Amino acid sequence: MSEMPDDLLLESYSKAKDLQLCRDFILLLEREIQRRHLHPVTQSPREKKTKKSFTI
Repeated sequence: MSEMPDDLLLESYSKAKDLQLCRDFILLLEREIQRRHLHPVTQSPREKKTKKSFTI
């Protein structure tokens, strides 16, 4: 798992939570996120890129 890019790790974690996958798998991802000092996001990076924002 140490070779997995940060963005893919965070996206995998987010998707695993959304799909309510095995708790042990989610914990494994959480431990790796903590080890790398990353912060999980509620949306995957790809979802954020596809959303449009408007400024008034």
